[in-house]
Amino acid sequence: MRVLVIYYSLYGHVHRLAEAVAEGASEIRDTEAFLRRVPETLPGDVLERMDALEAQSSMQHIPVCGVDELASADAIVFGTPTRFGNMCGQMRQFLDSTGALWQQRKLVGKVGSVFTSSGTQHGGQESTILSFHITLLHHGMILVGLPYVFHGQSKVDSITGCSPYGASTIAGPDGARMPSEDELAGARFQGQWVAEIARKLNRDTD
Repeated sequence: MRVLVIYYSLYGHVHRLAEAVAEGASEIRDTEAFLRRVPETLPGDVLERMDALEAQSSMQHIPVCGVDELASADAIVFGTPTRFGNMCGQMRQFLDSTGALWQQRKLVGKVGSVFTSSGTQHGGQESTILSFHITLLHHGMILVGLPYVFHGQSKVDSITGCSPYGASTIAGPDGARMPSEDELAGARFQGQWVAEIARKLNRDTD
């Protein structure tokens, strides 16, 4: 079974969550997880002014996703930073290029899931994931979130991301905070849960 983890990350926060999602999915029997980046749309000089070149160079070993790869996956987990409570422009542009897949109904019945990162504790994590779901529903995908059986999202003893809609992290206003162990655990759990649901669906249709 093939799980595709597709993401955009500017400073590495979503990248780290993506790695954890893939780790979790790979723990499920007969499952392979593949990391893919969406194409960058910002020019190099802009990335340099944003002090993002070092983080970007550390992710260059991850292949850029081709649209056709989505059709060959059994489950797809998308990762995006928040941009004013919505997905980033790079992810939006990538999804807008999937019209042919929609016309051919190539993603109907596949499991879809979303994780995210925001700069502040209430920076639009939930609205980003929920609004992302709209596109997945138009493709006919089966939505999977992060159920409360992952107890880490119920903690109140520390600042942490994650919600029933998906794993998330809080980067901080200056981006210095990387995902905590609890947030990474949520991402791993989400990867496992997505793979388990996809495996059950595939078994029922065999």
